[in-house]
Amino acid sequence: MENGEGGENGAVCSRKTENGGEDVCSCKGFDADHLVVMVHGILGSASDWKFGAEQFVKSFPDKVFVHCSERNMAMLTLDGVDVMGERLADEVLEVIKREPRLRKISFVAHSVGGLVARYAIGKLYKPPKIGSEEKLSANATIADLEPVNFITVATPHLGSRGNKQVPLLFGVAALERAAGRLVHLIFKRTGQHLFLTDCDNNEGRPPLLKRMVDDHSGEYPFMSALRSFQRRVAYSNVDYDHIVGWRTSSIRRSSQLPKWEDSIDEKYPHIVYEERCKVCECESAKWGDGLDELEEELVNGLSHVPWEKVDVSFHNSRFRFASHSVIQGKDDYIHSEGADVIQHMIYRFLV
Repeated sequence: MENGEGGENGAVCSRKTENGGEDVCSCKGFDADHLVVMVHGILGSASDWKFGAEQFVKSFPDKVFVHCSERNMAMLTLDGVDVMGERLADEVLEVIKREPRLRKISFVAHSVGGLVARYAIGKLYKPPKIGSEEKLSANATIADLEPVNFITVATPHLGSRGNKQVPLLFGVAALERAAGRLVHLIFKRTGQHLFLTDCDNNEGRPPLLKRMVDDHSGEYPFMSALRSFQRRVAYSNVDYDHIVGWRTSSIRRSSQLPKWEDSIDEKYPHIVYEERCKVCECESAKWGDGLDELEEELVNGLSHVPWEKVDVSFHNSRFRFASHSVIQGKDDYIHSEGADVIQHMIYRFLV
């Protein structure tokens, strides 16, 4: 390992991998058995999670081994959620082969990286073994490891095409329609997946995000994979995120968006609301509630597993207009503003 950081009791070492990724663990040589895969967003890189990875290892030096994904960096993030998901799944298998002591697995993913991680776990999922000689049944696994935490941060779970799903378009219907028609010119296949326009090239199949809420789509068991984790968490910006809207990142209808206060815990000043949603704890569709029929299907599909939802606001921060990055602690200059969000993830994290 190289690049040791931290004090005597909290030294963190990182190692660049062959393809530009980064492994982060304690310098003290603990045999940590919990793999935490951190996935960046569109046009991102492994270094986007540098601060978060170091904080996790400092908090759990003998428990976690963090891998910051590298297989989909920069322009490769435009290749499509499915292509990126396949690459991420292969990358995870390579990490596990390199570190055979690993027994558990968790994901922490930012922005479109959350969709990529959802695709990858579908490929890596193995159902419970029934009728084995040792015992009648065993739990489902992800890449033969025990799935524990699946955490998304400002991820557009419902896509980006709906009203105010991309706040940068100001909720203007004409701009939103134009973006759906032109997004492929800039963001290629990934843009089509986000705006749910890929059905035109799918030989009559539904858009990819719709197929990812259905185990019977003919691809991978995406929902069974998501359900196999002990917990699923969606962190969302309630305002000032001009890339990913609150509704899509928190998997809610407009009528379900809660009223929030400036802070609910002085230790985490930017956390403004928390709730635990049970399976299918949702009302029936309300047309004119900000969702069209397809988005309603995505909300219903994802509501078939329980979620912890954590709402975040940087409205009092001088970096509030960069909330999409601040919530991740992406940049060294501004990570102090989002540090409490990372600490909140760590406090709730199951090891």
